[in-house]
Amino acid sequence: MKERGFTLLEVMVASVIMAIAVGGALSALSASMRNASRLSDYDRAAMFARRKMDELLVDRKLPKLVTLQGQWDPALTNGKTSGWKASISPWELPPNPGPGILYLERTQLEIWWMEGDKRRTFMLDGFRKSTLTPQDVEAGVLLAR
Repeated sequence: MKERGFTLLEVMVASVIMAIAVGGALSALSASMRNASRLSDYDRAAMFARRKMDELLVDRKLPKLVTLQGQWDPALTNGKTSGWKASISPWELPPNPGPGILYLERTQLEIWWMEGDKRRTFMLDGFRKSTLTPQDVEAGVLLAR
């Protein structure tokens, strides 16, 4: 009479094959989760960057040729430390500029956030028309060309 069932060797081989398959699936899942987290952080930073750039471009009273910076509340960024740094400078001035002349102004914005112990950043530039004021001339905006 022939007995039905699996030998110990067949069970061990099947268990090893299953362990390798499960290990590979868990590794791929872990990599996918890390990528999703990194993309989520980047998307959040892009959203904050658009908002901050809009604020900077609308506020015409901001000082030029000065570094402006700040941080976002960690409650808004899933507990991660993040912030921004910006500067506003003339981009294109006409020949012989003086007060009352229109010129192109550049706003540079750097967004940064911490991912573990690594600092991640990206830059954003915005441009707007502006009028040269006597205060701008006194502050040396013309020298920044």
